[in-house]
Amino acid sequence: SSPTRTIVDLLINPNIVGGIRNVVDVLINYLKSDFKNLKMLVNYLKLINNSAAFKRLGFLMEEYAPKEKQIIQSCNQFSTISKTKLDPKLTSKKFVTRWRLWVPKNWEKQYDKKTRNNGFLEKT
Repeated sequence: SSPTRTIVDLLINPNIVGGIRNVVDVLINYLKSDFKNLKMLVNYLKLINNSAAFKRLGFLMEEYAPKEKQIIQSCNQFSTISKTKLDPKLTSKKFVTRWRLWVPKNWEKQYDKKTRNNGFLEKT
């Protein structure tokens, strides 16, 4: 498996590495590495056709690599209208409308500050 394919696998199933926080660590290291290949990452995701992975990647890229606008746009383009959890194992009480993602409580304050008044977050 290549580093890029590993990122895809982690986005599909964050529990492989113990949850979304660990996925974030791996993703950040990938983005700083010589292995970074965002075009290949999007192509893998298209081949696998997993909307949840596109949503997770788009959300995380907005958080940790907001200058990567092209990949964020691609993720949004290939997201479906279905709702997904950022981390399937965690209880999520906030919904990020832009990504159609349920976000765990420990993420809401961080995201809420960034998006206040932008309509991205709804209380449920």
